[in-house]
Amino acid sequence: MAAKPNGRIAVVSGASAGVGRATAREFARKGYTVALLARGQAGLDAAVEEARAEGVSAMSVRVDVTDADAVRGALARVESELGPVDVWVNCAFATIIAPFMKVEPEEYHRVTDVCYHGYVHGTQAALERMLPRDRGTIVQVGSALAYRGIALQSAYCGAKHAVRGFSDSVRAELIHRGSGIRVTEVHLPAVNTPQFTWARARLNGHRPRPVAPVYQPEVAAQAIVWGAEHPHRRRYWVGISTAMTVLGQRFAPRLVDWQQGLTGRRSQIRRAEPPEHDNLFRPLDDERDFGAHGDFDGESRETSLLQELSEKRRSLILLGAAGFAVGAAACAATGKARHRS
Repeated sequence: MAAKPNGRIAVVSGASAGVGRATAREFARKGYTVALLARGQAGLDAAVEEARAEGVSAMSVRVDVTDADAVRGALARVESELGPVDVWVNCAFATIIAPFMKVEPEEYHRVTDVCYHGYVHGTQAALERMLPRDRGTIVQVGSALAYRGIALQSAYCGAKHAVRGFSDSVRAELIHRGSGIRVTEVHLPAVNTPQFTWARARLNGHRPRPVAPVYQPEVAAQAIVWGAEHPHRRRYWVGISTAMTVLGQRFAPRLVDWQQGLTGRRSQIRRAEPPEHDNLFRPLDDERDFGAHGDFDGESRETSLLQELSEKRRSLILLGAAGFAVGAAACAATGKARHRS
């Protein structure tokens, strides 16, 4: 059954594939008019058709989020054609998966420009429009890796950490103004998207893979839309693996260092020929649509119990997760000590 338009307008960057694609579809399913931003034209065209199939209006603008003026121009076009934007979602993505010493400076800059500066540009453009109206919500799509850096992903982890700090600053300034605008973050686990086919990688002839457990992009999308509709919370964690990563880093960071040193690289590699092309500097979905899903449908989870419960009883979930994390850390530390002795 087609959605009934609810009169609200959402903009999603990085919407041609992966999590952004699924998020645009979820907004449309809930009756939002949607505007989709990305670099790849074929992916954008297919995403717009998916949204319209839900019974709502949709449009796309081809834009690279590293260009601040282009982002402002895209939003100006959206508001001139659709009306005032209620929700802005920063979800654009590009990365390189490689040992830190094998990443070239221009590659590092590009990942930072997309995954950090792109969020800055989107947030600033949205606020320029929202502040005079004193309403609106900005959603920063983050990651468990915004709390804990892992091997092979130094550029991406650094950018995601930066988004958290920058968002705290913006949130504090909005409170100082007495603004009605809300900024919330939705931090994701590993997700089955085309990124593991698209990402530039230097892995000695292998391809990257997500760190298990892996979730379908629809799980992420549902959490992002929930966050947009309930922005009173500063941050949402999706997936038990995200909660465990955050709490493990908080309570036992040295143990996580040790664990990452032993297994971090191996958990991100699969035996497959590396791709011939990547999307770091140019889109791969300009002429071909890849959709929202990657190569890992067979192992990906379609629900997140943590998200379902956190929508109802967040305090109980945090208390239980904290207790589990402390217990796990203690057990691991004890096991390590015994092994040494």
